[in-house]
Amino acid sequence: MKHLKDIQIRETNPNDFENIMTVEKQAFGYDKEARLVADLLADKTAEPIVSLLAFYQDEAIGHILFTRTYFDNQKTQPMMHILAPLAVKPEYQRQGIGGLLIKAGIEKLREKGSNLVFVLGHKEYYPKYGFLPDAAKLGYFAPYPIAEEYSDYWMVQAVSPEGFETGKGKIRCCDELNKPEHWRDDESDR
Repeated sequence: MKHLKDIQIRETNPNDFENIMTVEKQAFGYDKEARLVADLLADKTAEPIVSLLAFYQDEAIGHILFTRTYFDNQKTQPMMHILAPLAVKPEYQRQGIGGLLIKAGIEKLREKGSNLVFVLGHKEYYPKYGFLPDAAKLGYFAPYPIAEEYSDYWMVQAVSPEGFETGKGKIRCCDELNKPEHWRDDESDR
């Protein structure tokens, strides 16, 4: 078990690209997520992004990425983000590093003036960090339909005091993440 106080987290810069790719590939065991992250980092509609790396003894061991989201077909566009993906190298998983990245990322979102953050992820994990399951019940609909048995996996969290007052509606992600293949679990894409 690594001591969490020994983990350093910082915002990424262009020199971190190889570290980010290494973390993503090792964490997921295939290249699909790494390719998505590379595309997201180059997507102007994803800005402003929050991209953080976690280090242990100068080794990049975790990465988290938040990209811009929008209300679909609405004039008012408050600042909102989606967390995708969160990656921790396998030998460092289940030690609290993902949680550190989530907390640090949400703090950076607050500093940037974001109001809401969404995630499509494990319903047992993300609520520990303030995410509310079944965002559709709260009036925030995923970019693509989510089967009812998985509705709790689409989550939201207010990151500003105004969060839930900034509007409701269907969410549209940045161009790269708004593609249907990112919204279904398709093993053949790996």
